[in-house]
Amino acid sequence: MVTLFEQSERLVSHTNLDFKRYLFYQIQWANRLIGIKGARGTGKTTLLLQWLKEQNLPAGKAAYFSLDDLYFTNHSLKDTVAAFYKNGGNTLILDEVHKYKNWSLEIKNIYDFYPELKIIFTGSSIIDISKQQGDLSRRALLYELPGLSYREYLAMKRIIKLEAISLDELLINAHNIHKEIPPGFRPLEHFSNYLKFGYYPFVLEDTASVHQRINQLIRTIVEVDMAELKDFDIRNARKLLQLVYLIAQQVPFKPNISSLAIKTSIHRNSLNNYFYYLEQAKIISLLYPAGPSTATLQKPEKIFLHNTTLLHALAEQQVETGTVRETFFLSQLLPFHKVHIPRQGDFLINNRYTFEIGGKGKGKNRSTE
Repeated sequence: MVTLFEQSERLVSHTNLDFKRYLFYQIQWANRLIGIKGARGTGKTTLLLQWLKEQNLPAGKAAYFSLDDLYFTNHSLKDTVAAFYKNGGNTLILDEVHKYKNWSLEIKNIYDFYPELKIIFTGSSIIDISKQQGDLSRRALLYELPGLSYREYLAMKRIIKLEAISLDELLINAHNIHKEIPPGFRPLEHFSNYLKFGYYPFVLEDTASVHQRINQLIRTIVEVDMAELKDFDIRNARKLLQLVYLIAQQVPFKPNISSLAIKTSIHRNSLNNYFYYLEQAKIISLLYPAGPSTATLQKPEKIFLHNTTLLHALAEQQVETGTVRETFFLSQLLPFHKVHIPRQGDFLINNRYTFEIGGKGKGKNRSTE
């Protein structure tokens, strides 16, 4: 356990506080049990280490444990936390909880047995906390961390800091918002780099290796993270990777279930489940027609890659401008809004705004239903 504390102190001491994700300021940190979900690479660990560093707590009072550490192959979380608490610990961050068997049940028991202990945990976006053996959804405040927006990317790169703008405010008050933007700022100057490399915070480390890391990221999600799912047969990992590749070359993709089943050797009855897993892992985005429809239960209307950085990393050929525009639009709105395919136009947002995404060749830009 000494090694765990040493690792925790080393990680906290080397954590940079210069840039914090937007969620850092929205989490109600006073709550005793907090859970943060998110896809790999979005910065969950850094966010929690930043918070822990700012607490400036004495050694032994607070710690960061990653549950994929080899230590937990021979030690139970329950016993580790008991020792931590008996020695004066009161604040505990548990990272990668989905790597630990029965994690939700043990965290529930720890929460109930140690009322003075504060617990913050992170897990993969593919886990459904409400369906775990120990249901934490009624006890924990739950948050989800998406990748970087363009606004956050600009702030992280120290180009410019801008306040977040809601969709309604942007549509209603665009003229006044435009006045508040510094006159020397040219948003398109950095936009191309964001589209190609900027969705994941690790772009700050090395832009040249971003696409290589994304390919490794996808393989790890499919071959490692999804192995934790009860309904996923790890023997199908290669087929699932092939499915991702096929989608990536044809997005926005209108799925033909029979054709996909033949090309990937995945049984057609399993494809919808695999679509769901890939969507939860934030590799793809599934869109369904607006309005009530039994088709929603069968297959999505369109499939997009989750963000433009994935799009550029996985495409074998130059990506079409229209596809990039639509993927960008979708990636910025999906974490916070309901998006469907309307009868006319490209996207229906919150059953209210219909958007047509395109250049000069397209007619309408927006209509309100």
